[in-house]
Amino acid sequence: MAVDRAREFRYWQNLTPRAKRGFLSLKENAIVKDGRIYDKDGNDRSDFAELVLKTTDKQRKALKAVDELTAHEIENGGFVFAFFESTKTMKERFPTLSQSDMARLMFVGTYTGYVTGRLEFDNGRKINKKDLEKLVKMSERKFRDFYKKLIAENIIREESNGIYMNPSVFYRGLLKDCEYDLREYQHTRLFRKTVRELYEKYNGRSLKQLAIIYAVLPFVNFKTNVVCFNPTEPDEDKLKPMDLTHLAELLQYKDTTKLRQALEGIKLDGKPVFWLPHNVHDKRQRRIIINPRVVYAGPAKSLNAIKVLFN
Repeated sequence: MAVDRAREFRYWQNLTPRAKRGFLSLKENAIVKDGRIYDKDGNDRSDFAELVLKTTDKQRKALKAVDELTAHEIENGGFVFAFFESTKTMKERFPTLSQSDMARLMFVGTYTGYVTGRLEFDNGRKINKKDLEKLVKMSERKFRDFYKKLIAENIIREESNGIYMNPSVFYRGLLKDCEYDLREYQHTRLFRKTVRELYEKYNGRSLKQLAIIYAVLPFVNFKTNVVCFNPTEPDEDKLKPMDLTHLAELLQYKDTTKLRQALEGIKLDGKPVFWLPHNVHDKRQRRIIINPRVVYAGPAKSLNAIKVLFN
């Protein structure tokens, strides 16, 4: 943490002369071991002094940004990594899944266990097949068909001690701890609490709308959350935003107006999940930006600039 000079000065002023001498002696002769502070006689004085990381203004701003990203993650229930192949549609990857199935898969992915990949409740209890049926709120017959598709598409697998998510679809934990080679995939953070709230709200006739969130992931630029033709382009000036007409073609919507209505109809706490500003170069076209409370893979320093668009 950065040093609070004003607080430090006030504390110093209130010390007795003897305490000040003791502190100065400790400062000159302190021994630090395993994060503890000892005086020259070997006494633990960690209750009297602490190690403080001195940072520059630039470093403090960076730390603040990281803290804000962490707060954003906590506020939205933590996240699961969603994996995809850049610019390859989810329909191409999982051809047997319907739009509603895609929305259900996104929801199921939020229950991926930390590192293990086993489907679990938040308390760590495993989710069995019957539990999963209740979670997704499907009839027995429809769930049976859905479950078979997940198995056939190699999205989940059954083992004696539970149901496991394919880590190339969803993964929770540090990526360096993953035992699978995921280099051919791109990934983004999908926020668990947010997705579950949306599923609860739109689980019904509107479920197909929710599938759009999962469907656009391969086209979302990490830094800006803008749906693009070239989402992996690191230079923001070279990004080629995708308009509604092209997105409709990719998602197999015959009517662009219906896609626009579907996008604008998804709300989170009364605020849009998708923002559709007009293209400044062509008012007939609209850009597509996704709310970072649902999906965000960019750096901490870019988060606030995107969040403000949805406030």
